[in-house]
Amino acid sequence: MKNSFLTVISCLLFIVAIRAQGDPLITEVWNPIPKIITPGAKSSDAPSDATVLFDGKNTNAWTQVNGKDFAWKTDSGFMMVTAGTGDIKTKQSFGNCQLHIEWRTPFIVKGESQGRGNSGIFFMSRYELQVLDNYNNRTYSNGQAGSIYKQRMPLVNACRPPGEWQSYDVIFTAPQFNADSTVKSAARITVLHNGVLVQNNIELWGSTAYIGTPKYVMHNSKEPITLQDHGNPVCYRNIWIREL
Repeated sequence: MKNSFLTVISCLLFIVAIRAQGDPLITEVWNPIPKIITPGAKSSDAPSDATVLFDGKNTNAWTQVNGKDFAWKTDSGFMMVTAGTGDIKTKQSFGNCQLHIEWRTPFIVKGESQGRGNSGIFFMSRYELQVLDNYNNRTYSNGQAGSIYKQRMPLVNACRPPGEWQSYDVIFTAPQFNADSTVKSAARITVLHNGVLVQNNIELWGSTAYIGTPKYVMHNSKEPITLQDHGNPVCYRNIWIREL
């Protein structure tokens, strides 16, 4: 009897001690329950809740920006920029998103600086993540691969040699605007180039501008993803996106 009494007292003292430090139940959140998805077999594979934009088999998710029929070359699981045909864009529009995209610059090296394996990925058709062959190829730092073109240089140069497939994994946060068209919150972006962090949740200064200072112009909350025809035969494959 004495042992049982001591056990009860010990339990009560333990509970009092826990209560004195605060109730852990107060900070437990049980609902809502995060949605269950199936990740890809490899980190580069599309998870079950992703929208596949190009799987190497068809280009149904894309159209030419100029409104003409899709004109880029498709072969052996990739699509390739066909110089002079113009940019392509997704038929669907996106805002906040996670994008995976793989790209390859030509194996045969031609040109230098911005003239070598140049293309670009434009979020909301206006914020450019640069694609360029910067393997032993010097150019201005805020215009090399992994840069937010003419805004933010990459933390490091993670380029593979020409002709090798490379990847971008991107978290993009769309800008928000007030009713009077002023900026409520700027766009932000995080980029991993071949698995290496090159942009760490940085703020964008506005739409990409080749000449002059970037600035924001009010636009829709969702816009297409655009891939650039810069005249070089850059290839793309395994493109998928998750709306956030």
